[in-house]
Formats: sequence, C-alpha cells, structure tokens
Amino acid sequence: MKLSPRDAAGYFARPDPDRPGLLIYGNDAMRVALKRQQVIAALLGPNAEEEMRLTRLSAADLRADTAALTDAVKARGFFPGPRVVFLEDATDALSDKILGALADWQKGDAQIVLTARQLPPKSALRKAFEAHPEAYAVGIYDDPPGRPEIESMLTQAGLGQADRAAMGTLLDLSTALDPGDFRQTVEKIALYKLDDPAPLSPEDILACAPRSTEAEADALIHAVAEAKTVEIGPLMQRLQAQGMTPVTLCIAATRHFRQLHAAAADPDGAASGINRLRPPVHFKARDRMARQAQAWGMHRLEQALGLLIDTDLKLRSAQRAPQMALVERSFIRLAVMASRRT
Repeated sequence: MKLSPRDAAGYFARPDPDRPGLLIYGNDAMRVALKRQQVIAALLGPNAEEEMRLTRLSAADLRADTAALTDAVKARGFFPGPRVVFLEDATDALSDKILGALADWQKGDAQIVLTARQLPPKSALRKAFEAHPEAYAVGIYDDPPGRPEIESMLTQAGLGQADRAAMGTLLDLSTALDPGDFRQTVEKIALYKLDDPAPLSPEDILACAPRSTEAEADALIHAVAEAKTVEIGPLMQRLQAQGMTPVTLCIAATRHFRQLHAAAADPDGAASGINRLRPPVHFKARDRMARQAQAWGMHRLEQALGLLIDTDLKLRSAQRAPQMALVERSFIRLAVMASRRT
C-alpha cells in the first residue's frame, strides 16, 4: 500500500508491528535515514541492538547470499519481542530476492524495513510494495517537516505542545535547516528547557537555533529583486564577513530569479505559478515573491537571468577582478533594473 506524506507521519510515530514490510525511498539520504531510525525505534523500543532484535543487511550481503534476507526474517532470537531486518540501499536489481522474502513472510517473522534512493513509478520494487495488501511504500520528498511532524518531534523530545508563536518559529526554522540539523536543534532546545517549566517560546527556539547566513542571503536577494539598492552593500559586507562566497550568492540569486521567471510565465498568473513551484516556496515568502514576479514580468526576468549567468561565467573564469565586487555590481544593476520596471 502507498502511504501519503500526511499518513506517513502518523505511521512512523506508531507503526504496526504485524505488517510484513516497509519500503522508504527518496532523493535525500538524510531524510530517508531519519525516517528509518524513527520507525525502527518505534517498532523495537530500547535495547533492540543489545537484544539482537535488529538485523542489518546491505545490498552487498544480499548479492553475496541470495537467501540472506529470508534467513534473517525467519530466524528466531534468544530475547522476546518484535524483530526487524533492515536492508539498506535496496534496488530493483535485488527485487526478486526481496519480494521472495516478502512473499514467504508469516506472522511472527521479523518485519522487513528497506531504504532506497528515489524510485521511479515503474520501479519493480516500488510497484510491488504499493500493490501489496499488507506492506507499505513511502516516498520521502524534500518538503520541510509540517506541523504534525514537528509536534511528534517535540513530544519525543519531552517538550510537549508549542503555542502558535513558537510553532510558527519552528516552521520557519525547519525551512532554513537540513532535516538532521533541525532535529538536533529540537534536541538542543529540550536540553535548554530541561529545568525550565515555562512554556516553549520563540526566544527559547532562537537561542538554540544555529547561526545561519541563509536568512541574510535571502534578505539580500529580496532587496535586489525589490530595488532596495541601499541595503545591498551592508548585507553583502556582513555575508562576506561570515564566509559566504561570491559563487554561492550568484547561484542563490539565479535560483530565486528562475523561480520568479517560472511564476511570471504561468498562464494562470504569478500567484498560481509561485504555488506550483517545486520544491515549494515557504508560505511566508509566497506573496512577496508573487509580487516580485508580477512587477518584473517574464521578459525583464529573462534579462535579469542573462545578467546573472554572465556573472557566474565571469566568476568561474580566469579574470582577476575581485569576485565579491563583481557580484555586488551585478546585484546593483539588477536593483536598478527593478527600479525602472514601471
């Protein structure tokens, strides 16, 4: 059966121990690994490793011994309790061996948990798990964690429920951090609040959040797109002091203007175009970006992208001009273009 992202969040927190198998796949190995860790911990509880109720197999193990998965699923341990056989990096090349073990599964056998890279809809492994009446297949995408997932993290960390202001801060933070960094930040907040009975506040979260240059980089690019020329120099000086490279800034600006161009070219309007972008734009930036796309227009955005691509080529060439100054000059030219758009 195929689990939707919404249903998957609940299932990872409370998995069914009587299911024969679970396939987790996705492009981001860190996101897939975090989900796998969560579901195995929920299935087995503490001390599973010490009690040998978790068996780990690799794709190489299964290629070397075609019966390795079936043998591990059928094996009986010395300790009572549920068991899991975890196979990492599953591929369609191993589908016959994996699906054979799944077909032989009986109640009381170890549950099969597989992780894989992104699998296309035609993948034999994905199709088999999605069509199976008892097993599950879950695709993990690059969207930031939503409210239910964050609430689950808070509960696991012993932080309880967050009020509206604190949850809003956490949602913003989840879009700025990688999933592993975000989970570590939640754990850090739990330690910070260990002896503090007061409710979780935005100030608590910000005190534990990693200092990231991404927010200032976003502010710089928005300033460029909105013709706020006077803000460009100070923001670039701060980012340079924090170690941001010119190439990184140019790439970020190019990505932003590509998104604006795609939105401006949408036949249903810029607002609809922003909502259709993948990966999705954070909800707090959607209206702002829609206004930028509408104000610039598709053809002027094409000119802006041409300027950014030329800048990127110069940064990667053997020219001797100071690279940060080159990027700053291009950003100022874009801001001037924005100021003349009307």
